Amino acid sequence: MRRTNQAGNQQSEKTSRHSDLSISMWRVAAVLLLALAEAHAQERPAASASAESKPQARPERKVVISIPDRKLALIEDGKVVKVYPVAVGAAATPSPSGEFRVRERITNPTYYAPGNVIGPGKANPLGTRWIGLGQRGYGIHGTNEPRSIGKRASHGCIRMNKADVEELFELVRAGDLVVLHGERTTEVAMIFGDVPAAPAAPAAKSAPAVVATVMAP
Repeated sequence: MRRTNQAGNQQSEKTSRHSDLSISMWRVAAVLLLALAEAHAQERPAASASAESKPQARPERKVVISIPDRKLALIEDGKVVKVYPVAVGAAATPSPSGEFRVRERITNPTYYAPGNVIGPGKANPLGTRWIGLGQRGYGIHGTNEPRSIGKRASHGCIRMNKADVEELFELVRAGDLVVLHGERTTEVAMIFGDVPAAPAAPAAKSAPAVVATVMAP
């Protein structure tokens, strides 16, 4: 009878130890699963924040100006996104042709010419914005003569309407390519159409007689 009781007690102890071990294993598994879930939840916001903080690549921008068409196109990643009417150099002071780079961007510039200084305001021939090119004295700017837009009227610079030049000013940056075409090419025809506005004066290879100097106010 004692042996039977002893055997029963031993079996009960084994069962109890096995039960305790199973409970402990389940607890460990539950803790591990909870830790994994928390780690995964922390990684997802971190990954999202990393994706949001990663700066987006700036589109490759180029400005193309057709002197015969008296138009300017803004091109992003090879696609024309904007076309603006402009004024180009007069017959006596034609606009130059070739490739240039945006050198500077000035808000409310001051106009300097020999014996003439005009500060920011309605009388300023440069308007409210100046986008200087690599060749001294040449740039893209506003105008105090909006009726000249679409004509050969400037001293060689490219004039734009106030709203247009202010919009372009915000889109371009120093170093952006600016190409001035004095003649119609396949690229010009694809951008601006097959028919130019009117015959234009030959493009200048040297600086015009009158060159504006620009300085920030």
